[in-house]
Amino acid sequence: MEMLSGIGEPAHWAAEDISRGLEQGQSRPGLIGAADIVPLVSDRDLWDMWQLQREDGATAVLDGRSYWFFLAAPRYPDPNQRHDVARIRLLSHGDEGWRDHGDALPDAFTPGSREWSGSATLASDDETVTLYFTASGRREGGPRFEQRLFATEGRLRRATGFVKIEEWTTPNELFAADGTVYAAAREDQPTNGMILGFRDPGYFRDPADGCEYILFSGSAAWTTDIYDGVIGIAQRQGDRWMLLPPLVEAIGVSKELERAHMIARNGLYYLFWSTSAARFAPGIRGQTGLYGMVANRIAGPWTPLNDTSLVAANPPEEPAQAYCWWVTAELDVISFVDQWGMQGRNLSEHPHLLRKQFGGTVAPIFRLHLAGSRATIVPEASMSA
Repeated sequence: MEMLSGIGEPAHWAAEDISRGLEQGQSRPGLIGAADIVPLVSDRDLWDMWQLQREDGATAVLDGRSYWFFLAAPRYPDPNQRHDVARIRLLSHGDEGWRDHGDALPDAFTPGSREWSGSATLASDDETVTLYFTASGRREGGPRFEQRLFATEGRLRRATGFVKIEEWTTPNELFAADGTVYAAAREDQPTNGMILGFRDPGYFRDPADGCEYILFSGSAAWTTDIYDGVIGIAQRQGDRWMLLPPLVEAIGVSKELERAHMIARNGLYYLFWSTSAARFAPGIRGQTGLYGMVANRIAGPWTPLNDTSLVAANPPEEPAQAYCWWVTAELDVISFVDQWGMQGRNLSEHPHLLRKQFGGTVAPIFRLHLAGSRATIVPEASMSA
């Protein structure tokens, strides 16, 4: 296969687009209420999720169930502690709801001190699973916020009412930051409450030519600006992954373009990511939301969806109620409940709400309609099994 050609300067995620999205507004999911807070695993917080997908992007459905990987952690008094002990957990979804299948990977299996987000594919044999994930820190110690990208293959075993993935291969590092375009995330502590990024590997196969790519959330190495977020990309070349120039950069605009992923639809390519309002540079009034761009080929040029890049944002009454939206090829949009029902209160004055109003479970799922450069929420649509 030939290397992706024609990539020039990455698309700039512009502050004026973000501001225009705030001014114009956008269709928004409804308010999350107490009835929506349904724990999927009784003693675990769950967040950042992705489906087991076919290599063409379609959600894999086996015996009427789709399979989902979540980040999971015990329900600590301070939910922010979850990031320090996160494990990947497997659940499934069917007509009767969600079912827990336990930790996806064996204890002390991965090379990090915890497991962060990624993506997963199921081969045509309905058995071979490839899990792409972030190893954060190191099992033997080392920088707490180091991030490295790995893949492992397992075998999906089905029995009546039960599924488990076993026989995982030794995790293989996909590729490393070059230090020139992509900064190496090797910090021991955050700086100003923020960390560098080299995480969230998202698999994508181009339907036009079959080439395989990994998208990831990174930090630019060519700038000293602390707001240095980029969406990076690598292409498979035989048994190697080759780093390519970023697709999108947000220099001076945002620190994090998280959990980047791509779908192909109607001859167009749609690139999505999530960003928190707290990660925009000072002076930029951005919303916590799902953002995106569109192009007619992976190399670009990439232009903002809806002329603003904003696809969906939390309602202004509850600006932090959900986070980390993930769009499937079927256009279902899943996320997790973050700080819901705050009713204008803030955590600095009401610290007890940090645990009380943290959802740690699946948020109500909605569906998108895509038409060219427009992305809108379909009213009252629920996730397909």
